[in-house]
Amino acid sequence: MLLALDVGNTTIVVGVYEGPHLVQHWRVRTDRERTADEHGLLMTHLLQHASIASAQIHGVIISNVVPPMTDALQGMARRFLHVEPIFVSHELPLGVPIRYHDPREVGADRLVNAVAAIHKYGAPAIVVDFGTATTLDVISPQGEYLGGCIMAGIGISAEALFRTAARLPRIELVAPPHVVGRTTVEAMQAGILFGYAGAIDALVERIHKELGCETTVVATGGLAERVAAETRRIQHVDPWLTLEGLRIIWERVTEGSA
Repeated sequence: MLLALDVGNTTIVVGVYEGPHLVQHWRVRTDRERTADEHGLLMTHLLQHASIASAQIHGVIISNVVPPMTDALQGMARRFLHVEPIFVSHELPLGVPIRYHDPREVGADRLVNAVAAIHKYGAPAIVVDFGTATTLDVISPQGEYLGGCIMAGIGISAEALFRTAARLPRIELVAPPHVVGRTTVEAMQAGILFGYAGAIDALVERIHKELGCETTVVATGGLAERVAAETRRIQHVDPWLTLEGLRIIWERVTEGSA
């Protein structure tokens, strides 16, 4: 079995694969102060809860955008699962040419999403990932990773309004019944959710114009389904796209070293 970890700034998405099949998955809070032992106890507890023995895990692959956590995650894999983890970077054989000016600047999760999108949906494609930041990553018709756009995430925007505007409350991020809100909560929900949906559509249209062609547009991340329902351009919602990319990269790396 393969343990795949997508470590983001807010959450860690954990998946267990048996061959090509995702058999278990969890979302846990990202804690930069968590030690290797604490990570190990958390992972083994999750596995035990799913009736999976730690000894059944024969590989670990990690996409990590929080560099201070690298040593603790590596220690967890070595000490509790007795395997050497693979950390995703541009130096791995991803099978996707990277056309970023400096490939070292690209977040591992963005590369993983590109690998998965090409594998599942083909090229050209745009992956919209609704995480701590909202990212749009662009794959050319030739299957190259070109780059993309980064904007503040929906959760960050909603929290910023709550923290900096004295009379605005913390809200649930759901679509209100009208774009013209009749309460402060509805007005905030409309501005944030419909505003982000419109921003995504506008960015996708600009990308299509720049590419000179239409693309498949795939959304992933915690709020993907809610926002995608309000857009015109998102065609697929794939909540486990990043985990699937990690599995594909694991297979490429391990087959190449066999």
